[in-house]
Amino acid sequence: MKNTLWLMLVITLFMTACTNSTSGEDDTQQHNDREQTENTEKDTPETGHDGQGDNTKEKGQTDKKESNKEKNSEPAYKIDKETSSIVPLKEQANEKVVLLTIDDVPDTYSIDMANTLKDMDAEAIFFVNGHFLETPEGKRKLKKIYDMGFEIGNHTYTHAYLPDLSTEEQRKEIVSVSDKIEEIIGERPKFFRAPNGANTDFSKQLVKDEGMVKMNWTYGFDYFEPYMDPEKITEAMVTGKGPEVDVPNSLLKPGANLLMHDREWTNKALADIITGLRDKGYDMADPDLIKTIE
Repeated sequence: MKNTLWLMLVITLFMTACTNSTSGEDDTQQHNDREQTENTEKDTPETGHDGQGDNTKEKGQTDKKESNKEKNSEPAYKIDKETSSIVPLKEQANEKVVLLTIDDVPDTYSIDMANTLKDMDAEAIFFVNGHFLETPEGKRKLKKIYDMGFEIGNHTYTHAYLPDLSTEEQRKEIVSVSDKIEEIIGERPKFFRAPNGANTDFSKQLVKDEGMVKMNWTYGFDYFEPYMDPEKITEAMVTGKGPEVDVPNSLLKPGANLLMHDREWTNKALADIITGLRDKGYDMADPDLIKTIE
């Protein structure tokens, strides 16, 4: 009997030892599993809803207000039909703004000017001549400017003086540019500027039928010889004065529509022009906030 009891005690102790050993191994395995899981989580980059890492989005490329020109539902400004200045549509809109526009693009300096604007967080409309889009390089430049987030406007095909043309020639000058722009960037322009600001009754109606807002400008000086210099054009654009061309009084005012061109001296001056206007308390208007034709 004593032998039997002794044997049972030995068996019980043995089974208890085995159970503790198994439990220790399980605890060790769970601990290792937790460590592996935590390390895996640390090594995995954060992802968005689409499962791609945040770093996969290339900054500054095709983010035209997040989806290539995703327009605001409520416009804040309109173009005055008589003066071409921008006028607030609602009380909360900032009145002390100017609209930057750049004509004759995409020529030599358009990309540099777009980069300057982008670096300084300033908006502008780039008005396109169709003949610059006849080469792959010109098309690439236009697409790049658009992908950087800038508004594209129509400035006719050959920069022709519209009053000298027949109605059919005017139609070709205007519509062919919109067709080319749409082919390259996927949408038609919403703004039109006639070369020399010279419109006709026919071109005005055609532009409206094409869904574009017509505009001229308040002032611009870089096409006058005395202002073909970075310092001179900076002073003229920031003050609104051009005494050498009989503009002794300032044309700078809230809502002013500023005309510039794809020119070497304007390119060199652009950053200083933006800084000077901001020092005077002006913001650069966002063309996306200007009312267009539905």
